[in-house]
Amino acid sequence: QVQLVESGGGLVQAGGSLRLSCAASGRTFSSYAMGWFRQAPGKEREFVAAVSWNGGSTNYADSVKGRFTISRDNAKNTVYLQMNSLKPEDTAVYYCAAISGSFYYSTRVHDYDNWGQGTQVTVSS
Repeated sequence: QVQLVESGGGLVQAGGSLRLSCAASGRTFSSYAMGWFRQAPGKEREFVAAVSWNGGSTNYADSVKGRFTISRDNAKNTVYLQMNSLKPEDTAVYYCAAISGSFYYSTRVHDYDNWGQGTQVTVSS
């Protein structure tokens, strides 16, 4: 198991940028695939981006491709989500998640067994 704590959310105008961070505890962080998901009010949690254990492979939802970038620093036990050109429809609670014992990511919510508490991102028009 790994404990995850997100930070970096906030209120930003459309077109602006935010960088989310997810700090992980545990000495095996570098062996976990990591993902970012989001959930808007009244909607299901949805995939945003994911990264393999060494950062060598990434995947993005079509809605954020070209605007968001996921990365990780295994020396700091941290995964990041750089969000540029934000839109009001990006407003949601953003969660980071890990798949225990898996080097490779998934885009499915149910494949992840470790979750942070979430951080609110609000984009005003």
